[in-house]
Amino acid sequence: MFGGQVTAPSNSPHLRKSGSRPVVLDLVGEQGNGAEEGFLHSTESNDLKSMITPISTAAIMPSPILLWRFKVLLFFLWGFICCKTGWDSVMRMSVDLRDLFLYEAFLYYNPLLLVTMMVWLWGVNLWVFAQSTVSYAKIFYLDQNHLTHREVWKVATWMTIIVPTSMTAYLYLYSHGEVTLAASQPVLLYFAVLMVFIFPFDIFYLSSRYYLLRTLWRIVFPLQAITFSDFFLADVLTSMSKVFSDLERSACRMLHRQVATIAWFEADSVCGSHSVAIPLVLVSPYIFRLFQCLRQYKDTREKTNLFNALKYSTAVPVIFLSALKYHVFPDRWTNFYRPLWLLSSVLNSLYSFYWDVTRDWDLSCFTRIFKFNKPSLFSYLLYGRKWVYFWVIGSNLVLRCTWTYKLSAHLRHNYLTVFMITALEMVRRFQWVFFRVENEWNKMSSKSNIQLSVNEISTEETKLLSSTDHNV
Repeated sequence: MFGGQVTAPSNSPHLRKSGSRPVVLDLVGEQGNGAEEGFLHSTESNDLKSMITPISTAAIMPSPILLWRFKVLLFFLWGFICCKTGWDSVMRMSVDLRDLFLYEAFLYYNPLLLVTMMVWLWGVNLWVFAQSTVSYAKIFYLDQNHLTHREVWKVATWMTIIVPTSMTAYLYLYSHGEVTLAASQPVLLYFAVLMVFIFPFDIFYLSSRYYLLRTLWRIVFPLQAITFSDFFLADVLTSMSKVFSDLERSACRMLHRQVATIAWFEADSVCGSHSVAIPLVLVSPYIFRLFQCLRQYKDTREKTNLFNALKYSTAVPVIFLSALKYHVFPDRWTNFYRPLWLLSSVLNSLYSFYWDVTRDWDLSCFTRIFKFNKPSLFSYLLYGRKWVYFWVIGSNLVLRCTWTYKLSAHLRHNYLTVFMITALEMVRRFQWVFFRVENEWNKMSSKSNIQLSVNEISTEETKLLSSTDHNV
């Protein structure tokens, strides 16, 4: 087998692939043809040239891992420059002005930072959905062009770069006396975000942007049948009510040209902390969700929707009783309104917690979270583990109790504490998404199985009735 004569055609792919010169010479020498030897030499040279060219090009191009490491290095370098520039700019200000100005800068940029965090977490949600057997595209009625987790993370990365960069420029320009240029930074940022949303051309994920805008329109005006994506996004917006409140105050200051000033710190000013618009904006996501529940009851006549509407209505007294502190006498607040506010806060927290566990998640039987397509360390830690449910239920209860701090205007003296509580609320909502989507997928799968069984039974009955051969 191995000692026989070896013959190979000159166009053998193995010869071109190996590029071994001694093998070619031996094969040619056995044939004894000088002209053919020259032809093979020229063919071999051409083959070597064509082979060397792509190898050299591939050697010049860096590997994807090297490019990824380079991007990460640039990202951390950019973060260090922003932190260093921002810190130096703050240290240039006087001590009396520093805290007031930091609060104003925080007010403009904290909503967009929280939105960026929510986009990152949504990307993680989509990544887990992609690893599991849950088809989130069917649940949300998405087409084939929907954003994947990689594209969502790409959007979040750009938001992570742009928002802190604008904030750093704002601090730097103000501390160096360029007040007008400093005031333009948040205005330009908010205008750019608005333009990206409504841009009518087919860039920046046009279909996904318009899908989001249409869903928001359906939330604000629930004049049609409510879909899962409608009330799902509305639930997420209730966790971002503080974001909308700060957006309203920021937009108010921009319209009244109060950016980069401290005149608005007066409580009775147009955009002050005692403004009536603050509780109205805080309560708006709950009102939208309340109307959705009433619309669902109108369509389905299920009393569960009325109890769900009652849950969202319990947030209304929490918000408005808290706002009354700035509009009543202190004794009246302490003796009458404060006990009512505490009672409504406890009722809202416990009712919402109960609804999360029993209705949104349906954890009465400890349904398993996500059967994953491929076994991995991640799936091993989550799938069928009871500690996951104990953790989620316990953390949900604790974070539901801090809900009142976020919704209560009279408790918002320490803006960093409120920022942390709002961020934790988004983490709670991030956990909530997994179980809510899984519960919806289980419902859809059960309905499909029941429909399939009904179809099979009807098919069998049709066959029996159509049969003419009966033995009695």
